[in-house]
Amino acid sequence: MKFKSPLLSVILASLAAVSTAGALDKTECIAAAKPGGGFDLTCKLVQQALMQGKYVSDPMRITYMPGGIGAVAYNTIIAQRPAEAGTLVAYSGGSLLNIAQGKFGRYNENDVRWVSAVGSDFGAVIVAENSPFKSLKELVAAIKADPTKVVFGAGGSVGSQDWMKAALTARAAGLDPKSMRFVAFEGGGEAITALQGGHVQVYSGDASEAEEQIKAGAKIRVLAVMSDKRLEGSLSGVPTAKEQGMDVEWPIIRGYYVGPKVSDADYKVWVDTFNKMLATPEFNKLRAERGLFKFAMTGAELTAYVKQRVAYYRTMAADFGLNVAK
Repeated sequence: MKFKSPLLSVILASLAAVSTAGALDKTECIAAAKPGGGFDLTCKLVQQALMQGKYVSDPMRITYMPGGIGAVAYNTIIAQRPAEAGTLVAYSGGSLLNIAQGKFGRYNENDVRWVSAVGSDFGAVIVAENSPFKSLKELVAAIKADPTKVVFGAGGSVGSQDWMKAALTARAAGLDPKSMRFVAFEGGGEAITALQGGHVQVYSGDASEAEEQIKAGAKIRVLAVMSDKRLEGSLSGVPTAKEQGMDVEWPIIRGYYVGPKVSDADYKVWVDTFNKMLATPEFNKLRAERGLFKFAMTGAELTAYVKQRVAYYRTMAADFGLNVAK
């Protein structure tokens, strides 16, 4: 005969509440760059989704931790804040590329707990609204004529995701990526500001951040998207790089990780919460509003995917003669 006293029910309910409070109480999302770029967009997405879905009672706090396109945040979480259950850190495919090249120092893909991937994005070739370049072919022709006169802005230095997108485009056009001029910035927001100011002529950024910046009034134009087919929404009129004769694709996943010492119970709370959120039409709407495409992966499946992508990026980096982490 099974019997559960009212007191035991109260105790069990209290324990359940305590087990979820650690992860979903006083939440924070760290954007590993200055405001305005892809990390910022990723944090604002989860901030709104958690509050709208009533998964948290207080709004998630967003903090900015620029440095090394994610390196400072990665090292800080692992070395100084490894057990903070309520702290998510935004990452992108560019973060995984940097890990593959050892740009996050002595830490690698095995040193954090990968929680969720919530959407995909694609690379984009972006110019100022008043740029003389109206197509990717015109841009490539100008670089061929004189590589020194076309300066690329990149969120990160040589070997970064933005550099890699430009390098792949150059190689597809028969150009030597090492002959191209780059100026490194700390994130997409800073690069787009420089683009509008005329300090650089091209920015090899992300489609979603370009779309968000245009909505916010940025005077920029997208010449090409690095997707297999044209995107939906406000960028539907922008041709792909492939359409313009450059066989280049650059998909980007966006998501979140937590510190290595976050407990299994709190990690499970986050994974379960994202599984619920990602299955809702409300989250699909929020994701689409930010120019992201459907890509949902959590927990063990995501961890395996991340390790596979880092291995792929190590191969790609070696192919370009870049440093590769052992």
